[in-house]
Amino acid sequence: MSTEDRMSEDSWTPLAKTYCPLMAGSIDRTDTEPHDHGIIRALSSSYKPNKDVAGDPNQTVFVSRLNPKTDEDTLESQFSYFGEIHKIRLVRDIITGHSRGYAFVEFKEGRSAVRAERDGHGMEIDGHEVLVDFELERTLPGWVPRRLGGGLGGKKESGQLRFGCKDRPWRKPISMQSLHARESFDDERSNDGQRSMDRRRDRQRRHSRDRSLSREQSRNRAQDRSHDRYRKRSRSSDRRRKRSRSKH
Repeated sequence: MSTEDRMSEDSWTPLAKTYCPLMAGSIDRTDTEPHDHGIIRALSSSYKPNKDVAGDPNQTVFVSRLNPKTDEDTLESQFSYFGEIHKIRLVRDIITGHSRGYAFVEFKEGRSAVRAERDGHGMEIDGHEVLVDFELERTLPGWVPRRLGGGLGGKKESGQLRFGCKDRPWRKPISMQSLHARESFDDERSNDGQRSMDRRRDRQRRHSRDRSLSREQSRNRAQDRSHDRYRKRSRSSDRRRKRSRSKH
């Protein structure tokens, strides 16, 4: 594997560390041209986070896919399990006042936000399975909101899916998957070679042990024959001495 390929794979991540509209519109981060008008609009925008938004972004989680009937009291009862809450902002339509289906929950401690992001994602509130993630507008460099063609996630029917987030992480490019497959094949082949060498060494050890055992058995048989001959000679000598004494 080349150094370039190794560095590319080592630096690959399914989640965005900086926001790029073109990459957010790509399922595997390999697109070179925008595939919808929203991405073109996002690329030409110069969005800056709202300075009027108060609170600590590192202690804030974003909650979406809320039931339109879910209110601030329900959110407080659900998220207070993760820690003491400082503020809840349920985003509403400025004309109708109805919920727009997402909110921001700010905790008094950062570890509470971490716990909510980790354990609260996917929990059910008023019959809806909600998405919980860290706030990105003030923490992800280059962020462009959905209204300007950016954002992350989205619905298939919208035709403007955005990738690189918990909801829709990037997939590994096919070239990187092939590279990984080749590495696995090479590793397996190397392992097969190592196993073959181990088997040869085992056979050699067994053969050596068998030869040593055979030599030992041969020596033992030779010693047994020698002992037998000695006993025969001794018995023969004893008989001759007995016959000699009987004559006298």
